[in-house]
Amino acid sequence: MKDGDIVEYKNSIKYKVYGKYALFTDPLTKIGGEKFSYEIPTYSALKGVTESIYWKPTFTWIIDECKVMKPIQTQSMGIRPIHYHDSGNDLSIYTYLYEVEYLVKAHFEWNENRPDLSHDRNEHKHWDIAKRMVEKGGRRDIFLGTRECQAYIEPCDYSKISEPYGKIAQRAFGVMVHGITYPDEQTNPDYKGKMTVRLWKPVMKNGIIHFERPDSPKMIVRVIGNRPEKKFVFGENFSGLSEFDTEGVF
Repeated sequence: MKDGDIVEYKNSIKYKVYGKYALFTDPLTKIGGEKFSYEIPTYSALKGVTESIYWKPTFTWIIDECKVMKPIQTQSMGIRPIHYHDSGNDLSIYTYLYEVEYLVKAHFEWNENRPDLSHDRNEHKHWDIAKRMVEKGGRRDIFLGTRECQAYIEPCDYSKISEPYGKIAQRAFGVMVHGITYPDEQTNPDYKGKMTVRLWKPVMKNGIIHFERPDSPKMIVRVIGNRPEKKFVFGENFSGLSEFDTEGVF
């Protein structure tokens, strides 16, 4: 396999996610209390969307790629975020992406940090449920970057070509946040028990962004701090598949 080749995974799901607004916040703009969106989705934002479709601690979603289906355009709005410590507020300017639509391809892999859930590693079962949840619009609220950016998902024809960028060979976006790796998903032994932030340099080719894996050696990784792994206990904060035992889900 050549460097850059995209593997077609057997347990892939494909979906369209769209909404009126999106805010993939560039953290450098938050220092003054205002927010400015990246031009494209972050890996972690699309991972969150995919987990809202269907997720279990048994596995981890890997975002493979996405197609930008609408022109990148922004819209600024005055926002008054609440200061919870003194109940006051200030006028801030948030710059959102406007009228967005992406086609996303993702697959899941077993979370090797959870050997206690190895009995739940039934690939066909989880893949079937994930595909059905795509058809139903997801299991939880879908939003793009921040809670106020409500979004919707549905099945898609992934063979569609990006109209605004399909003929543009390459477009780079500089250094961006890729996402945060929490201790329960760390695969690098050097970062066990630590929360890390990942940076990368995305390039869109013909309207398609091929995402690097979180464990890619191309990542720029920085440690945020030490954190314990989150524990999932059956009957307490993890119900297995009992929530699917209602008519109409399977």
